[in-house]
Amino acid sequence: MPQQLPAVSLAAVPGRRRATLEVAQEIEKRGFAAIYAPSLFSNMSLCESLCHVTSKIPFATSIAPIYSRTVGDFANSAAFMHEVSGGRFSLGIGVSHAPSHVRMGVTPGKPLGDIRSFVERFRKHDTAGPLPPVILATLRQKMIALAGEIGDGMVFANGARSHMPSSLKALPSGKAADPKFFIGNMIPTCISDDIEAAKAVNRKTLTSYALLENYRNYWKEAGYVEEMEAIEKAVAEKRPADVPKYLSDKWLADCTLFGPATRVRDELEQWYAAGIKTPIIVPSAVSGGQMKAIEQMFATFKG
Repeated sequence: MPQQLPAVSLAAVPGRRRATLEVAQEIEKRGFAAIYAPSLFSNMSLCESLCHVTSKIPFATSIAPIYSRTVGDFANSAAFMHEVSGGRFSLGIGVSHAPSHVRMGVTPGKPLGDIRSFVERFRKHDTAGPLPPVILATLRQKMIALAGEIGDGMVFANGARSHMPSSLKALPSGKAADPKFFIGNMIPTCISDDIEAAKAVNRKTLTSYALLENYRNYWKEAGYVEEMEAIEKAVAEKRPADVPKYLSDKWLADCTLFGPATRVRDELEQWYAAGIKTPIIVPSAVSGGQMKAIEQMFATFKG
């Protein structure tokens, strides 16, 4: 059992929003490290509700796309949540991905420049009241370095465990060891005694990410060149159904958690050892949705 329980990714799925808030209360009661709300289904609204239905557990967006609201609107909402929650809220931000940009109807600039500009403008909105910590979504080294320069922390999504020590070297000297600097990673997790079925779930979850160029470039940097080039060939040849088979077992074990509870707990320890201060479980189930996956997570990490 890890010395500290991991954090949990939680989304408020339409039709189950009240139930999601009840789950958040149970997550807090069981002593999990934090709640991180992914960008789907209005994570800012979920976080605002968490201000009121929880009392101790930290929570954050992971992440809120910076193009989805004006900077001023972000600042006012973030300041409100920071105050009402008693300082438990953090604003996780990122540039998101090309398909999201199309849905939002925006034309982004350069990721590094856009993030730097957003953080600078956000922190100038001091009339809204004290602002929360800002966590930057990171993958590759330039964004990691920027997080160390201007952010209060950074969060990976689907990072490669074996590559973490190399990634963390991009931070300014001493930053990785700074207890005030957050370092997290969203880890797709499927808990099941049927290992092959659990692996299949994680492959399905990550197929959409494998179709994104920025993720493929990161995984190439992490040493998975053969896998990513095979995926690029499949995409070019209009064989999207073949993408999951190129997500190798080695890659899957490096980027996700799967299998029986004992294996998941043991593998989670390796994430702490790799330098991730707060692993964030992103639960999926072989059979059933988010609620079933959370039940399995509770059973895996019971006291």
